[in-house]
Amino acid sequence: MCRVLNSILAVTAVAGLGGAALEVRSPTIEGVWQAVEVKTTGPGARTIANVQPNLSVMTRKHYSHMEIHADGVRPSLADPAKASAEELRQAWGPFVAEAGSYEISGGNFVTHPIIAKNPAGMAPGSFTSYGYRIVGDTLWLTVQRDQHGAATNPATIKLTRVE
Repeated sequence: MCRVLNSILAVTAVAGLGGAALEVRSPTIEGVWQAVEVKTTGPGARTIANVQPNLSVMTRKHYSHMEIHADGVRPSLADPAKASAEELRQAWGPFVAEAGSYEISGGNFVTHPIIAKNPAGMAPGSFTSYGYRIVGDTLWLTVQRDQHGAATNPATIKLTRVE
């Protein structure tokens, strides 16, 4: 009797979920992501939990990524036409933007920039390879190498899915 009751309860629970419990979704890198933590290694290693504004959009084959590399708020420019070189560097220097195609191969996420704020990022043969792991709506990317060789002090970026 107890076994029958447990079976009925289990079937009722699954039916009450509208079959959602039967849906198996494999993790995908496609979506919109925001970095929430960055762990650096090597000299001065640290964990940054108050990550500046950033957004990464991944489609089936392409990505777009923008972020601020600064420890604090960037200064606003009242009049960019009258700003000094140092004021421009402080306001615009920390801004990073890049978009291109990507591939996933052998457990690696490899980006191939098409356009980047830094022209060096668009040089022929430019790429960055990351080890990656997805669990639910969390993505971890660890820098492995780029066109110049292996990463000396790789950073790990923890992102959460926004959409």
